[in-house]
Amino acid sequence: MSEGSKGSSLAFGQVVIGPPGSGKTTYCHGMREFMGRIGRKVAVVNLDPANEGMPYPCAVDISELITLSDVMENLKLGPNGGLIYCMEYLEANFDWLQEKLAAFKGHYYLFDCPGQVELYTHHDALKNVFAQLAKWNFRLAAVHLVDSHYCTDPGKFISVLCTSLSTMLHVELPHVNVLSKMDLIEQYGKLAFNLDYYTEVLDLSYLVDHLASDPFFRNYRRLNAKLVEVIEDYSLVSFVPLNVQDKESMRKVMQAVDKANGYSFGDQEHRSLEALMSAAVGADFHFTSTLAVQEKYVQSRDKTVEEEVMDM
Repeated sequence: MSEGSKGSSLAFGQVVIGPPGSGKTTYCHGMREFMGRIGRKVAVVNLDPANEGMPYPCAVDISELITLSDVMENLKLGPNGGLIYCMEYLEANFDWLQEKLAAFKGHYYLFDCPGQVELYTHHDALKNVFAQLAKWNFRLAAVHLVDSHYCTDPGKFISVLCTSLSTMLHVELPHVNVLSKMDLIEQYGKLAFNLDYYTEVLDLSYLVDHLASDPFFRNYRRLNAKLVEVIEDYSLVSFVPLNVQDKESMRKVMQAVDKANGYSFGDQEHRSLEALMSAAVGADFHFTSTLAVQEKYVQSRDKTVEEEVMDM
């Protein structure tokens, strides 16, 4: 809890959501370590009943209440139905969650959530859990992780934008969309546009034009144009790039989330953050700046344009 809110019962935190493989557990582990270095007491709450072998010390673990494997075995449900059942069971046992969280009063909370997309776009169980936390004076922001490799495919990127928008409207929390695994983006192939085009979600008509060059997507140009129109009409979706191994990148994400949930840290934490950012690179942090990736694409594009001019 921030120094300014010691006299109140407010608690602050993040609900970390996103599709499977987007890096939610890795994010929680990295953010817990980063915040710990600046003096913020962090409690990680695992709400994923399928999560096993967490890399972080788990303050509260839903597996003490219910596990996906038990549900699938005893109720003969598949993984999707099992996860929905687990979230409904958690919703029916708020008293268990409240009792567990009460043991970590004064901490900043990271909620590591399941990866089933339907839980954030259609189903109400997790949404109701977040609403109940708000009634308990939790000030939460949703951190929606999306794997950055979707940027390399215009069709997938439009799909991700629609999912992000749907999630923002359904979950009803202050929202920070994050492009994760930025350190791996070069392995996925060359981007059609500069990185800021994707993070700021700039004029998407260019994306529709780019898709039209594909014979398959050419037949769906009007559909893509309408989807893009919906995204632009709401003007809600933008992304913060993240490389968990880069502390500057982690700082930017943390500050975006702090702004979203209203967290305000005191002088001591501010001094600790400044000391951490100015310190030499540690063994567990690598300065592979996201900005360097963006600059590489800008330089590559400039070089391509220069070569085209020379050929004319």
